[in-house]
Amino acid sequence: MQHAEGYVRSEIDHGIATIEFFHPQSNSLPGAILNDLAKTINDIGIDQHVKVIILRSAGEKAFCAGASFDELVAITNEAQGKEFFSGFAKVINAMRKCHKLIIGRIHGKAVGGGVGLASAVDYAIATEDASIKLSELAVGIGPFVVGPAVERKLGLSCFSQLAIDATEWRSAEWAKKHGLYAEIHSNVQEMDDAMISLADKLAHSSPEAMSQLKKIFWHGTEHWDTLLSERAAISGRLVLSDFTRNAINKFKAKTAK
Repeated sequence: MQHAEGYVRSEIDHGIATIEFFHPQSNSLPGAILNDLAKTINDIGIDQHVKVIILRSAGEKAFCAGASFDELVAITNEAQGKEFFSGFAKVINAMRKCHKLIIGRIHGKAVGGGVGLASAVDYAIATEDASIKLSELAVGIGPFVVGPAVERKLGLSCFSQLAIDATEWRSAEWAKKHGLYAEIHSNVQEMDDAMISLADKLAHSSPEAMSQLKKIFWHGTEHWDTLLSERAAISGRLVLSDFTRNAINKFKAKTAK
């Protein structure tokens, strides 16, 4: 699905589905791309020809910069705010409910919603420069929607560290030590070799066994449809504050220089 800026694409080869998203602003996620990403994951998740899914972004720099600041500053009421942040909820819930195991290819930095995506895959393979940051509090919001996914992978203590210290990066090694990344590699080629090897193994594994494993991995999250919607409403309200608007505009002005 192509947009004026960015896209979501997918292809299937020998039982391996690859879903790729792209946005020119460091693979940030506007609402249209979030909705397409959720739909693509839902559709591929029920495709009988697919045994395993790879989730990746395009480019060589950031894996995902999180929410689109352009769309955040354009929100004018709570309903619009909830609708925007519900896009992240839809993607995480699509990944959670998908019957296929999802491998994440994390080739660079992940911020905010990008950390949420990395947390919601079932097995994340990253490069050494794939550092992470939950920057939401710095702009007056908070990682409310992605929080349950991050906490599930890292635990409450590490999630709270990321959420509170919102301006500091944590290294890929830190992310691996605490369970976000399953593997880290010194370069993209090594990461891709490992990813392809694992995907091929899974493509030849029992679909039923993998589906049942997925249910076990995500046990206890059955209430997330409601939970993440409630969290989206919190973010949607906070994004209207003067603090958030001023913080985002300052950040945009800084990056425009």
